[in-house]
Amino acid sequence: MTDFRQYLFPHDHPRLASVRGMDPYAYREHARTPGTFTGGLVEGWTPLYLAPFRGVTEDGVLREGLHDLTPAEPGEEAPVAAMVAAAEALIAVADDPRLRYDVDAPEWQTWANPEFLQFDTGLRLELQPDAVRQAALDLVRASLSPEGFDLAHGMMLVNGFLGEVVDLPTVLGEFSYNIAVYGTPDLRAPWGWQLYGHHCALNCLVVEGRMVLSPVFLGAEPDRIDEGPNAGPTLFAHRIDLGRAVMAALPADQRTAAVVYEQMVDPAMPPGRVHAGDERHLAGAFQDNRVIPVEGVAVADMPPAAQDAVLALLEDFHVLLPAGPRAARMREIRAHLDGTSFSWIGGTDVYYCRVQSPVVVAEIDHHCGVFLDYRTPQPFHVHTVLRTPHGNDYGRAWVRRYQQMHEEQP
Repeated sequence: MTDFRQYLFPHDHPRLASVRGMDPYAYREHARTPGTFTGGLVEGWTPLYLAPFRGVTEDGVLREGLHDLTPAEPGEEAPVAAMVAAAEALIAVADDPRLRYDVDAPEWQTWANPEFLQFDTGLRLELQPDAVRQAALDLVRASLSPEGFDLAHGMMLVNGFLGEVVDLPTVLGEFSYNIAVYGTPDLRAPWGWQLYGHHCALNCLVVEGRMVLSPVFLGAEPDRIDEGPNAGPTLFAHRIDLGRAVMAALPADQRTAAVVYEQMVDPAMPPGRVHAGDERHLAGAFQDNRVIPVEGVAVADMPPAAQDAVLALLEDFHVLLPAGPRAARMREIRAHLDGTSFSWIGGTDVYYCRVQSPVVVAEIDHHCGVFLDYRTPQPFHVHTVLRTPHGNDYGRAWVRRYQQMHEEQP
C-alpha cells in the first residue's frame, strides 16, 4: 500500500497557504480567477451546463424505447415511503426555499465533484445547523443500501480527514456539500434529491416505485483514513480489484484488444484526451450530452468467466442502490450485455477502465495530485463515474414519460 503521507506539501506551500482560511464563497471567487488551474476548468465547464439536456450517447443519436416507465416489479420497489418521510423532515427543519426545485429543473445539471463551488445549488451543509446536516444524511441513508450509504458517507469523511491533514478545514470538510430536493416528495409521482461536493455527487430520482441513481461520482484523495476514530481500510480496494479481475480473465488477444492506450498519458493519445481536471474519465460533471464512442473489446465475445467479472464490477458500481432497485438495474444491464464493451488504459497498479452499453457507462480512473504533491497517477487517488446513457440520467426519461402519461389521461 502506497503511503500518501510521503506526498504532503509543506504547510506553507503556496498551493495550500494561498487559500487557507477561505470560506466556500471566497474560495469560489479565487477558483474563478483567470489564469489559474481552477479558473480554466470553470471557463470550460460553464457553457456545457447551459446546453439543453439530451443524455450521453455513443454516436450522438438517442435510442428510443430504452427507458420505458413501468411500475416496479414486486420485491424491486425503492424504499419510497421512508424516503418521503426523510425528505419531508429535511424540508421542515431547513425551512428554506433555496432547498427546493421543480422535478425537471435544469439545476440538476449543476453538480460538480471539485472542492470549489461553481454553482451553489440547494443548501451548503457546512453553513447549516447540525439538525439540517443530520436530516440531509437521514435522507441519503433512507434512500441507499446500508453499504451504499457507508461508501458515500465515507467519501465525505475522507474529505474532512484530508482537510485536517493539509490544514484546510474551511475548504475540505465532512459537510462541504450541497443538498437539494427536486419535486414534491410523493409515493408515486417523480421527485428526487441531489448531494454533491468534493469527490461525492449523487443524483437520485424515484417514480412509480422505481429508482434511478445517476449520475454518480465517487472518489477520494487519499482513499483511506489512516488515523483517528474513522480510520479504516481503503474505500475502493474491492472495485479496483474487480477491474483488474476482468483483465485477468481475458485471453491474451482480447486483453490486447481491450487496451486502448498502454500509458496513462500516452503519446498516441489525441489532443485533449487527458483533461486538466477529469484526466481520463469522460462522463463526469457537465458531460450530460457527451458523445463517448465505443472502445475496447465486446463483452459478448468474452469467455464466461470474464463476462461474470464485468457483471461483478457493474454490480459493485451499483452498490449504492437498495437491494430491490439494484436487482432491477442489473436485470436491465444483463439484457444489453450483447451491446456492452470493456476498455482499458494503463497498467495494473494504476489504470483507467470503462464498461459501456446503451444503458450504462461506468468508469474507474487513477489521478494525479490535487491537494497532495505528485504529478503521476497514484493508487490512492481514485475517481469513479456512473451514468445512464440515452437520456435517463436524473431520471429525465422517466419524468418525461410520467408527464406524458398523465397529460394523456382524460
